Amino acid sequence: MRELPLRVPGEHPLGGTLTLPDGAGSHPAVLIASGSGPLDRNSNHRRARFGVARQLAHALAAGGLASLRYDKRGIGDSPGHWRTAGLHDNVDDLGRAREALAARPEVDPDRILLAGHSEGAILAAALAARGVPTSGVVLLSMSGAPGEDVLRWQARRIPPTLPAPVRGLLGLFRVDLEKKVLANHDRVRATTTDVARIGGAKVNARWHREFMSHDPRDDLRRIGAPVLAVTGGKDLQVDPAHLQVVAATVPGGAWTALLPDVTHALRRQPGPPSMGAYRKELRQPVDQEVLGTVVGWCR
Repeated sequence: MRELPLRVPGEHPLGGTLTLPDGAGSHPAVLIASGSGPLDRNSNHRRARFGVARQLAHALAAGGLASLRYDKRGIGDSPGHWRTAGLHDNVDDLGRAREALAARPEVDPDRILLAGHSEGAILAAALAARGVPTSGVVLLSMSGAPGEDVLRWQARRIPPTLPAPVRGLLGLFRVDLEKKVLANHDRVRATTTDVARIGGAKVNARWHREFMSHDPRDDLRRIGAPVLAVTGGKDLQVDPAHLQVVAATVPGGAWTALLPDVTHALRRQPGPPSMGAYRKELRQPVDQEVLGTVVGWCR
């Protein structure tokens, strides 16, 4: 395996890593999009090292496929500000990254797949829906409903899984997280700027407005390439039932895999699903069944 720096040109240049398998020739390749927020090319946040893109790239290389992963705007080697980028800007960035990948002599431009995790899956579906040539689309932890519905589901699903002391504090102060989330949605919708302060915190307001109104099913209906969708049965950020929505919405259907003990972070978690276990969970590698399923399907 070899790894080379790759610069995605444009008004908003992006720093990335081209990972190549052993051997010469033009390799089939996978373009990898990470999840939401200020994530670098490895899918790492300064407070949480998810490592999804890096581990997937290395697994793909072992399977004979090249890949490109990149830093989001304002992160790592990519200049700019991640908070000012909207959801559709992120789709544009993924499209430019595909052009840069296809231009490499080590890559077969006629055999490029798109893969994304969480928000990255939404971006991959949106780019494929634009008619960009692709040999296949891999959707990891993909949502099948408008963003606002997804955020509401999270607000209902996550609180019961929080540690007992946190639940106790919420009860003591009579905090209704779902109502709080809905109120924040109204505040975000009332904004007109790229960045705004909501509840005292600076947020990427344009991204949130676009995400809440975006229905990924509209993109799924326009995908003509083969699709693989993989979701964990213990996902607390995307309803695992959306896996069947994806399968029913893509015109040619989709290969699906529901992995019972896998979470949104694509790791195994014993016992009841819990956000409180994330820190411990991230010390483990991405689940081998996830990686094996993706690599085998892409091959």
